[in-house]
Amino acid sequence: MTTETPRQQVVSTDSRNLATVSHLSSFAVFLGIPPIVGPLLVWLLKRDDPWVEYHAKEALNFNISFMIWALVAGISILLLVGLILLPVVVIGWFILTIQAAIRTSNGEYYRYPMTMRFVS
Repeated sequence: MTTETPRQQVVSTDSRNLATVSHLSSFAVFLGIPPIVGPLLVWLLKRDDPWVEYHAKEALNFNISFMIWALVAGISILLLVGLILLPVVVIGWFILTIQAAIRTSNGEYYRYPMTMRFVS
């Protein structure tokens, strides 16, 4: 398995928009919907488009990873470390999701840092 992202290519506006939605859909967590639902739905519906598939899987892996990081940070509140760690995790998730959406909408491949690859 390679860690490099695919090379730049010309992508349709529809594909870019759907890929951007796959990243931004994780903000549905503010409505009580788990952040993996949006990227998972986009991936399942548009697996035939390589651009959308790449970004939906990337967003899915990122949100699964950050749910794990948030759980660890939440549990570490018992040790008082989580009082600082949990806000850092949430702010990092928010910033990285926005950054991924911007880069994706500009037609760039984006690979999230600190992400475990569950879906490949």
